[in-house]
Amino acid sequence: MIKEMAFVAYSVKDVARAVSFYRDVVGLRPGAMASEQWVEFEVGSTTFGVGNGETLGIPPGSAFAVAFEVDDVAESKKKLESTGVKVTELMDAPSCTSCFVTDPDGNRFALHQRKAQ
Repeated sequence: MIKEMAFVAYSVKDVARAVSFYRDVVGLRPGAMASEQWVEFEVGSTTFGVGNGETLGIPPGSAFAVAFEVDDVAESKKKLESTGVKVTELMDAPSCTSCFVTDPDGNRFALHQRKAQ
């Protein structure tokens, strides 16, 4: 029986470059688990990891599986764009506003902001 989500992981070609992007540009905080092949970030009660998954048959740049909740999606989008990161336009839905970001390997993730109910 599944108890909880263990982690979300993205395959990257260059782990050091990915760590720099997710730590310095996106603003994630690295966790205790870190090596040259695998680094985990603590995101609330979930772990987000990056590592070269090619030996596991997971090509770098092939993922889209994570959405990071932010306080202000428009401001987060603006901050990333100011560093040259590719970000889509904001998309408005009844319960949220979001946009999609592409990391240096081509993996995509969402920035997501829930609307007050």
